[in-house]
Amino acid sequence: MRMHNSPHPGEVIKGLWLEPMNLSITDTSKALGISRKTLSKIINGKGSITPEMAVRLSIALGASPESWMGHQVAYDLWQVEQHKSELDVQSLMVA
Repeated sequence: MRMHNSPHPGEVIKGLWLEPMNLSITDTSKALGISRKTLSKIINGKGSITPEMAVRLSIALGASPESWMGHQVAYDLWQVEQHKSELDVQSLMVA
């Protein structure tokens, strides 16, 4: 199955929650119980959704923690797939 270019979870948070709800990073970070810097890194694609962050987002914004983790995994896999030819891996499958 071919993967598609998944957005970074920060784009999802910004586009589906922060902008429509007119929420600032400062107010949202306070509600999540994290630093503004941590949320800013995620929103700007420089930070990742950890399991703990997935639970925090689930409580604050809804959707399941698994859904939040799914966004991160899809993004991460897409990024790695783009450079898999650079990986020094040999197949162990018998032809």
